[in-house]
Amino acid sequence: MKKISLSILFLFIVAEFHCKAFGKDPDGEHFEKIKTSKNFDLEREQFVNRRPDVIEKMRENQNFFALAFRFFFGGDKNRRPDVKLPEEKPDFAEFLKPDESIKFIWFGHSTFLVNIEGKILLFDPVFSGSAAPFSFMVKRFQDAVVKLEELPSVDYIIISHDHYDHLDMNTIEFFKTKNTKFITPLGVISHLKEWGVPENRLTELDWWEPTDLGNLKVVCTPAQHFSGRRGSNGNKTLWSSWTIIGEKERFYFSGDSGYDVHFKNIGEKFGPFDLTFIENGQYNPMWEAVHVLPEQTAKAHIDLKGKRLVPVHWGMFDLSLHSWYEPAESLEKQAEIYKIDLLTPKFGQIVKIREPNLMERWWKKFIKSE
Repeated sequence: MKKISLSILFLFIVAEFHCKAFGKDPDGEHFEKIKTSKNFDLEREQFVNRRPDVIEKMRENQNFFALAFRFFFGGDKNRRPDVKLPEEKPDFAEFLKPDESIKFIWFGHSTFLVNIEGKILLFDPVFSGSAAPFSFMVKRFQDAVVKLEELPSVDYIIISHDHYDHLDMNTIEFFKTKNTKFITPLGVISHLKEWGVPENRLTELDWWEPTDLGNLKVVCTPAQHFSGRRGSNGNKTLWSSWTIIGEKERFYFSGDSGYDVHFKNIGEKFGPFDLTFIENGQYNPMWEAVHVLPEQTAKAHIDLKGKRLVPVHWGMFDLSLHSWYEPAESLEKQAEIYKIDLLTPKFGQIVKIREPNLMERWWKKFIKSE
């Protein structure tokens, strides 16, 4: 136990020194500007949730070292798969063809590519081998089904928040020489500028603030979470969900979020949604305030008035104590109870949302009997 504690302490000490992957929190005029947001608490000097103390209450009576011990040495024995999970190499020529309905490709965790009315949008792209500042930590289950160089031209990258499993420096650096533009919650562009993305390609938005992309409207919508890329600071940048409204169809991405009234508020304001991408995985009752449990994923989809649900934030990284397949198994049960049309594509599979849902529950063949 002493050895483990020293290792964790070492990581915190290292985190106090500069590492390029940490990015850069907003400062100077930029920080003064975003502090005018009504979601920024001037007394705390940080962004807050609708219930400002929800994170503090979550952390009450939690023993960090006991939790760290369980994370490194406990939990389900099937937290990572021991075989390569099924994937399909996407035909991007097919994906880019004009179509009246939304098409999307899920690459695992919260990374997915969407073709909506001719615009190509990439969400929370993480193509690196790990979701951490150091490559030996939080390794992905398997390589991405495509290399970054194989992706089609991306119009916009949309980021939900600055945690490593959603904002990956190496992936961002690949796009800094492209024409791709970026849309983020308040403050997150500071990291992108630090990594060399020109400011004229960056847009940051507050909750409920929209921006128009030609025939599309993108709205930064609330979430209940937190932010920060170092262990000793945080919440200097905002976290969000995203609402994408086209002329014919619309969809929603939850980012990371605990369950709260924002799902219902967004559904009433912008629903019904043809498609919802909602996090379902890497959860634990101990941190329910910042990550929905499967029954809450289903409830959020219903609150949003969603027609089809795509579970994300699972299947690629080990960030909790449950088995890698538990999120899909648990949500499938909720979908049966509430008659939810659940889309469960393989990595890389092209999905057209107006086609019948004939997707197999592919993870079931890998479930091991006890």
